[in-house]
Amino acid sequence: MVYLWLALAITFEVGWALAMKLSEGFTRLWPTVATIIMYLLSVVFLAFATKKMDIGVAYALWAGTGVALIAIASMIYFNEHVNAWKVGSIVLIVIGIVGLQISRGGH
Repeated sequence: MVYLWLALAITFEVGWALAMKLSEGFTRLWPTVATIIMYLLSVVFLAFATKKMDIGVAYALWAGTGVALIAIASMIYFNEHVNAWKVGSIVLIVIGIVGLQISRGGH
């Protein structure tokens, strides 16, 4: 169940970040409302996940996965510039996420 909570937290993190971009500096009502709601849901689900998971690992997985997915989504949906440095950096984030997950062992 902990991974479901974490997956939901990550999904809402990505959602609020993209909605924030669409809100155009909080000048558009519905994207602003979506940003606030998804932000709160993201933190709530992260709190649920940390009941059974180390906070350092949970937070790193939440933040790192979110950063990588938001960067990829921004390149796809907002036509942000793609270059080797960005792709390489995302790969390093993913390697770090995998490393943290492996470091958890069987816990």
